[in-house]
Amino acid sequence: MEFTHLLTQVVADDALHARWLNTLSMMENTGARKISAAEPKTTVDLLMLKHAAEEARHAYYLKKQIQKLSKADCPTYEPAYLLAPTDSHAYLNRLDVQVCRYLKTALQLSGAELKYAAYLLVTYAIEVRADELYPVYQEVLTEAGSKVNVRSIIVEEEGHLAEMLRQMETFFGDAWQIHAERAVEIETGLYTAWLGSLTALEKIDAAKAN
Repeated sequence: MEFTHLLTQVVADDALHARWLNTLSMMENTGARKISAAEPKTTVDLLMLKHAAEEARHAYYLKKQIQKLSKADCPTYEPAYLLAPTDSHAYLNRLDVQVCRYLKTALQLSGAELKYAAYLLVTYAIEVRADELYPVYQEVLTEAGSKVNVRSIIVEEEGHLAEMLRQMETFFGDAWQIHAERAVEIETGLYTAWLGSLTALEKIDAAKAN
């Protein structure tokens, strides 16, 4: 199912929409926690702190948006309050593991250097995805006349992507694009599987409603 069509179906149902928002919030929160876990104890810089703070703020903002939906409540990130909970919870972890495996093989990195390089590539791949996902979501919200909006997230994600590009150029040098493309390739495979899980769930819910 086309992503725009899937989102249109989700936004039209407050219960599904709440779980979608909660799923995005959970994934943003996971990203914030992963960035914090990758921070060096003594040499963490301002930009890395900013990125972690922004991801945490997005998680909070998305969670608050649920209150704009009638009869919708998702108090926690437990499976009952998420869409495709297994794949959604595992999404970033799988990306992190696969990117680390690539970096170990391609660059023989380890320790703190591996952790930082993985942070750069994983965050970059996620920002590329966010740069595509949130504008489509906002278009669907606008078309539906929804009170929910993600415009502020779109602006911040665009800035975040530009910052990640500069950081990768500094760390990886002239080869940054090769590694960035590999990270995006890995993420695309995981995203396709995740989208398939969401589509399957939407079909099940639609069948229950009929």
